[in-house]
Amino acid sequence: MSQYVAKATALANNLAALARPQLKEFWKYAKVELSPPLPGDFQKLQTAAKSTKKLKTDVKGLGGRLGQVTVREAWLNILVTVEVVTWFYMGEVIGRRHFVGYKV
Repeated sequence: MSQYVAKATALANNLAALARPQLKEFWKYAKVELSPPLPGDFQKLQTAAKSTKKLKTDVKGLGGRLGQVTVREAWLNILVTVEVVTWFYMGEVIGRRHFVGYKV
């Protein structure tokens, strides 16, 4: 029985030694990302809310603009959008080095 206890202790110590670097990195990011918001963050949030409200009123003034787009401009906008989306997906494929999906 003492053999099993000794092996289990050695295995637990080995596992703890292997997990230590990952836990250290996890705690480094957890301290930053999981910290509560600072008072300055609330000021930034208020500023962002005001700018969003202003943008909403600006967009309402452009209501008839969509009907004034020519067919040529619409096709150009569609082609530019398709090109941007295509390059985004190509970057994703290059970044993950796998065509179908993420390796899980």
